[in-house]
Amino acid sequence: MKRILISGASIAGPTLAYWLHRYGFEVTVVERAPELRTGGQAVDVRGSAREVIELMGLMPSVRARHTGTVGIRVVDAANRERWRWGAELSGHSGGIIADLEILRTDLARILYDATTPGVEYVFGDSITDLRQHDEGVDVTFSSGAERRFDVVVGADGLHSRVRRLAFGPEPDYVRDQGYYKVIFAAETGLDLGGWQAMHVLPGRRRASLYPTATGQTRGMFFFAAPPVAYDRGDTRAQKKIVAEAFAECGWEIPRMVESMWETSDFYFDRESMVSVPEWSRGRAVLVGDAVSGGSAGMGTSMAIVAAYVLAGELAASDGDHARAFAEYRRKLGGYVSANQKPMPGGVKLFLPRSAGVIWLGDQLTRLMLAGPWRRKLTGDLGGNAESVTLEKYLSSVQTVDEAR
Repeated sequence: MKRILISGASIAGPTLAYWLHRYGFEVTVVERAPELRTGGQAVDVRGSAREVIELMGLMPSVRARHTGTVGIRVVDAANRERWRWGAELSGHSGGIIADLEILRTDLARILYDATTPGVEYVFGDSITDLRQHDEGVDVTFSSGAERRFDVVVGADGLHSRVRRLAFGPEPDYVRDQGYYKVIFAAETGLDLGGWQAMHVLPGRRRASLYPTATGQTRGMFFFAAPPVAYDRGDTRAQKKIVAEAFAECGWEIPRMVESMWETSDFYFDRESMVSVPEWSRGRAVLVGDAVSGGSAGMGTSMAIVAAYVLAGELAASDGDHARAFAEYRRKLGGYVSANQKPMPGGVKLFLPRSAGVIWLGDQLTRLMLAGPWRRKLTGDLGGNAESVTLEKYLSSVQTVDEAR
């Protein structure tokens, strides 16, 4: 078992590729986009994921690309502060804003650079068919190419193609959370001073401006609504849905909507929870959002940890992929379950219906932030982020460097 195909070149895919290559596997990563994807939100590196980044020797690079954001401020329509939550209040991993945040595109680039040369990347292509048999998996690509691999890994996100081909239709595993999430490059006249600014509106809507050390501001909208039919390739139709949801709103929202119309750096999707009882089928296995998407603040960290464990188990299994997959699932099942639990109050508190509920939520938050019980605001996010003990596979598995 030497040839491994990974679908997806965001976070989980390159992390997995890095470790597999170190263990001597022949690794190919296929990515539907023509190049590394840019844009996206800031992501947190929490708990055990930090240990993995340290083992990869990448922590200096990750810290150098820190967004510089120091916490979150919730404001009213006149931009008056209701409450603030600094990253230092809840340890390195326990707050809404972790003390180590990086734009997803920057982290993806760092991971990609750490795997090249050595790992084969195929951009602008995707898997269209998988045929499993005793000798491996015959894969057909959208380009028409056909290749055989020993194992295929779906690290291709919420709408995983590998999961659909090997496990079944997306609705069997993806549960809609009732609201849309929008991320885009934004302009603002506010001096954010390193703080993420967030404004909560009645009608189950929320807007946010996230600053970075480079001066780039990320705009975010969240709004509850029934699913709306649209073409996933038609960004103009998606932007129209967002603009209508936030029409005639105050604060910085009109300027944010204007920025959204102008930018090509735009993400729009339903917020969903992924639940896959079996993480593998035959020679196909899932990692990252494809198997555990939908957590609050832990998606990136879980992807990094899961990639590390999956690679280690494949290296330690003496060619028995079934054993490796079983150990991967056994060792991380509790960790994933803990980190997929919703925040206290769930969607109803995150997107309140009325001004009265917003006011009550502000009072409760201020009260809890004043004492040690602030950890309950996130359901002990920091503790859950460290709820897995990582094995040191490097001490028991021969690496490429050692083999030389």
